[in-house]
Amino acid sequence: MSRITGSLTLRLASLFALVVGLLLSALGLYLYHSLSNEISWRDDQMLRGRLERMLVLLDNSASIEALRQRPRLYANMLDNRESVLWVLTDDGHPLIEVNPMHQAVPELTGRDEVQLRTVDNGVPARLAWVAARLDGQQVTLIAGKRLAERNRMLTSYRGKLWLSLAGGSLAAFLLGWIVTRRGLAPVRRLAARAATIDTEHLHHRLPVHSDVSELRDLSMALNGMLTRLEAGFLQLSRFSEDLAHEMRTPLTNLMGQTQQRLRHDRTGEEYKEILISNLEEFERLARMIDSMLLLARNEQPGATLDRRAVELHDMVEQLCGYFEGMAEERSMTLINRAQGRLAADPDLLRRALANLIANALRYGQEHTSIIIDHQQIDGLHHISVFNQGAPIPEVHLPLLFERFYRVDASRHTPGDSGGLGLAIVRSIAQLHGGLARVSNEPMGVRFTLCLPLSAPS
Repeated sequence: MSRITGSLTLRLASLFALVVGLLLSALGLYLYHSLSNEISWRDDQMLRGRLERMLVLLDNSASIEALRQRPRLYANMLDNRESVLWVLTDDGHPLIEVNPMHQAVPELTGRDEVQLRTVDNGVPARLAWVAARLDGQQVTLIAGKRLAERNRMLTSYRGKLWLSLAGGSLAAFLLGWIVTRRGLAPVRRLAARAATIDTEHLHHRLPVHSDVSELRDLSMALNGMLTRLEAGFLQLSRFSEDLAHEMRTPLTNLMGQTQQRLRHDRTGEEYKEILISNLEEFERLARMIDSMLLLARNEQPGATLDRRAVELHDMVEQLCGYFEGMAEERSMTLINRAQGRLAADPDLLRRALANLIANALRYGQEHTSIIIDHQQIDGLHHISVFNQGAPIPEVHLPLLFERFYRVDASRHTPGDSGGLGLAIVRSIAQLHGGLARVSNEPMGVRFTLCLPLSAPS
């Protein structure tokens, strides 16, 4: 039952029948009133004509006397038992009465000209009357027609209209059902094709109906959605594999070192060394988990930013002081050329710049300088971190901001973010409505954080 109620074919057929029913109702109502008015007009003209003929007869006393003596003669002339005729004196006494159905004599006023009125003294009738003179006295001529026959005819016509309306609506519903089912056949084929697509067949695509523009747009939109879902599913699969690999390495190290030390009794100094080594692995796991949580929070649909005005030079100066020790270990120099102010979340912006600076210190060439610069280009703040060193192969550039991606997967350094540092940078940029870029330059590599000049609406 719910399937029928929710059927688009049934709804469209019902709406089509409803529209046709309304149109037929309006047309039937118009025809009914037109017929009723036409009949009323013809009856009124007939009654006026009878009054005119009676006025002519009044001038012929012989005809009037004959009519008074034999009133059935007029009834036979009319050949209609629905018609009545009165000639009344001033006191309402009938001089002449042709009344086969014994219609009650009505009370009338305003007799100087022909008057028309519908009366209902038990039986509805239409009357026309006018004042005249007969044999030197004032009389009133009244011609009438009972409305029973007309009402019966209109009732019959009204019943036929209702029957036509019901039949027309039913026919419209059946035709609408047939036409709609035929018209929606491509939709059913599209649904059947979509039902075959699951996680193992995300590479399948829906057929594009070039002959139906609405279905073509729908198919293209669904195919675009499938493309995005396939890319997201593949990315999620790679992320799961990379996550398992990245977490397995420190856990394997922890288990191996612990098992090795437990095989024999060790001195306190040796146990201290293994605890220190284990602590490094624990810190690496903690950093990885913190980075994953940060990525998850940034990518939530309802993620919000605490945008405030940030003095870029002061923030970069603080970061340079924080990384000064690490820079000295590699004989590198941090140069702060960043100037200006921008609206951003200070904590997230600081995290993104810290990741870029740490990445430059980790992979830059020793005894060189790292330059942090800022420019406004094409409506964006371009905050760049440039480090001298060997260029990154072009094949790796589009993938550097992916999670757990490394150019050299076997290379791990102290403080390593587990391949999530640049992914966090991109996530923070996108959360601000911007993007992250990387490019090779003649003397090294430049990472750029692009943020909008004003907060996006």
